[in-house]
Amino acid sequence: MKFEYYKKLVDMMFTPDGNGGVLQRYDTVDPKTVNPLVLAYIGDAYFHLFVRGRILSYEQSKIHVLHQFSAQIVSAVWQDKAYRAIEHLLTPEEIGVYKRGRNAKSHAPRSASVAQYHSSTGFEALLGYLYLMERNERLYELSEASFQVISKTMMTEIAEKKMESCYDKGKTT
Repeated sequence: MKFEYYKKLVDMMFTPDGNGGVLQRYDTVDPKTVNPLVLAYIGDAYFHLFVRGRILSYEQSKIHVLHQFSAQIVSAVWQDKAYRAIEHLLTPEEIGVYKRGRNAKSHAPRSASVAQYHSSTGFEALLGYLYLMERNERLYELSEASFQVISKTMMTEIAEKKMESCYDKGKTT
């Protein structure tokens, strides 16, 4: 972010309202008109918090392990897999929000393919939309279904790698 824009944003955000508080720029947020990348920003934050809460049932003392594991779960690769598995559960409205996020112009990181990154952006936009619409039950339902998909797929991949490892050890050289 350019320093001038950052300074403008800070100045705008911390304008006194005359009553001892901070002046708000927007009184309401209409999720139907919010930039899909902003929806993804909110959805990413929600899914991070959701996952962090869920993995506490596995580990409660090793912060570094919790951080690494949650970061892997919320990666673009795994969110793409989760979306593909839950897509059949979505309403036409939700698919429309997903597509708005997926089609938004953004730059993919090296850790995922462009298609996976755009898909995960759509997934996050959907979660952000549901959060801002205050559709909390639906948000939880889709987040939990996604977490279950990711968990089961991870377990399957780990089991397959163990089998491959056992097979490789049994080969003669």
